[in-house]
Formats: sequence, C-alpha cells, structure tokens
Amino acid sequence: MNDFQAIADRVEIEALRGEFTDAAMMRDRPRLASLFTPDGALRMPNIPVEQVGREEIRAGGERLQSQWDFFVQTTHPGTILLDGDTATGRAYIQELARTLDGRQGLNYAVYHDRYQRTEEGWRFAERVYEVRYLDTSPLAGTAPHAERAAGTDPADATANPAVPAEATTSPAVPADATATPTIPADVTAIPDPVASFAEPASAERLERVAAALRANGFAAEILDDAAAARARVKDLVPEGAGVFTGASETLRLSGIDEDINTGGRYDAIRPRVLAIDRATGADEIRRLSAVPDFVVNSVAAVTETGSLVLASGSGSQLPANAGGAAHAIWVVGAQKVVPDLRTALRRVEEYALVLENVRAQAVYGMPSAVNRLLVLNAEPRPGRGTVLLLREAIGY
Repeated sequence: MNDFQAIADRVEIEALRGEFTDAAMMRDRPRLASLFTPDGALRMPNIPVEQVGREEIRAGGERLQSQWDFFVQTTHPGTILLDGDTATGRAYIQELARTLDGRQGLNYAVYHDRYQRTEEGWRFAERVYEVRYLDTSPLAGTAPHAERAAGTDPADATANPAVPAEATTSPAVPADATATPTIPADVTAIPDPVASFAEPASAERLERVAAALRANGFAAEILDDAAAARARVKDLVPEGAGVFTGASETLRLSGIDEDINTGGRYDAIRPRVLAIDRATGADEIRRLSAVPDFVVNSVAAVTETGSLVLASGSGSQLPANAGGAAHAIWVVGAQKVVPDLRTALRRVEEYALVLENVRAQAVYGMPSAVNRLLVLNAEPRPGRGTVLLLREAIGY
C-alpha cells in the first residue's frame, strides 16, 4: 500500500468516526447503524450491553434516544493502525446527558474500534465502549425544551408533600442526591450496579409476570404503551367514581393524572386533599385517601413471581393500595420487572429512591426516604386489583 492510500484510509476512518458522533447527536439511528458492517457489534462490557448487527444497533439506539431530554457527545481523535483491509483504533469521548426521568451526568469514555474496508467504504466491525470517568452530579445547564425534563415540570409543583411520588418516597431523611445514574450515549441501560433497573423487560418476561400475577389473584393486562394505558384506565373507572391517585411520575408522564384530577369526569380525591389545611384537617385527609372507590397508582417494582412492591415516606397512600380502596389499578412500566423480592428491594433503594430524591429536592426543597414498604403478594378479593403492564419504560 502506498503512502497516498494510507493517508486516504486514515482520512476516511476519521470521517467514519465523525459521522458516528453526528448521527448520535442528530438522533439518526438508521444512519448510525449503517456505519457498521452487517454483522458489526457495539459492545459495552461494563454495563453489560451487546448489540450485534445493524438492526439491533438501530433498535437499541432508538429505545435510548426516546428517553433523552438532551444529549451531547464530543469525539476526540485517537490512534489508527492500518493493516490492509482492516484497521484498529481508539477514539476518546466526552458526553453530557439528561433523560426525561431526571437521570443525568458527565462521562469520559474510550471507544476501542475495529474497522473493515467494504464496498461501501470503511465501516465499524466493532466498537467497544469503556467508561473511564463518570460524574452523576446534577447538571447546572438546561436544554431549550427543558420544561420536558422530569422533576422540572411546573406540574410537579402541585404534588402533595404528604403523598409522595413514584417510589413512592416523601420528604423525610437525607438521601444521596449526587447518586443519580446516567445513561452513556450508545447504550440502552445505565451503568452498574443498577443497569437492569432501567432496561425494559422482554416480551417473554412480561408474559411470565402477567401469568404469575393472575395466579396470585390479580387481573393483569399487557399493553403497548402509556397511551394504551391511559385509554384502558378510562374503560376501567366508571364516570363519577371517587378516585385517589398516587403521586406517581408514571401517571404524570402518561397523562393519567391529568385525566383523573383535572378532567371533571370523576370525583377526584387528590385535589380535595390538597385543598385541606394540614394542621387542622389531618383526620379528614386520612379518611379521604384511605378508602376511595378506586386507587390508581404505579409501583416501584413487580416481580416475576407475581408480587407488587410500593415504597413510601409518610405511608399516606399505602392504605388504599393495601386494601382500603374498593378497586385498585397499577400502571407499571416494563423496566420495573425484577426477578424476586430481594431484587425489588434493591431497585427501591438503589434506583427509585435516588431519582425520587432529585425530584423531591426540586419540588419540596427536601430529600426523600423509604420509611414504609408495602408488598402485595396476592389479591384475596377477586376482581379488585388490576395491573397494566406496559411494553415500554415510563416513570422510575
């Protein structure tokens, strides 16, 4: 190979690496996938994630980018070692990212690459992503559409501090606000130790969970997405029913909270609770929230053995879920599936609490805590409890 060919190869490989970053920044996953050979691989051993083939790379990336509030990747040139029609090299990456549910951070990483000359030009045969530094401190900046970011939406400001969100943890004991996990640019899960807690469960696992829930007395349905859940809740809850909603990010992001509490279709209990003076009306708040006709909520985890796990700081919304409400509906994102109760408790402490703490600091100016746990292993009253399992991730 002459010197001119070597120079041309290096220029083309460098352009390939630049094209990768541009496709990632522009959220153009079909173009990004086309930069790999047909059997090319994108690997993240420390996550662990492995995507082999253009279709897996495209699909995995699209799942990820749907969660972004913003994402910035900068690539710095590294080495290139040519060997005929193949080459190896490294590129150095700096990334800033925040997802719609509040995960955020800064990381520095290395791509360890193998390249292959093809009829289409140089392509990636393999990219191996290695994180060298990770900082999950809250980012000070904002995106142009920052109002979409979970935890900064003005709608959150109406949440009741006595009825906390999602995990569902309320202000009480300081938690580590700097532990918010981040998602590196080209992976579909967040770094260890909580990678699996953000990854949507497979169709097979969802079917297994649904079967276990039904065996334990719950009604269980698998729905495509939050829009389907929103429509299904309207089918399940009759007009005029007294409905109490948990302070859940899943309900907020799906629009279910808005439908119930501001739509005028139901006797919405949460707005009534928020209007009562907490110093003089504590007993009235307790009675209203404990025995509604319907409670609509989410959970922190659902196990493959058919148990639901809810967490709370004050415990104010747990009675309705435990059995006080005549009917209960739980809307559950696919990322909340875990193998067993032990893993469910890890998900509460290591993942949901961390994200809820960020939200609580932003909304209430106070941290969160897991002071009470509710585990529903079975539903003894047939027809009372319905679990809507979504194929997509939503909430935390």
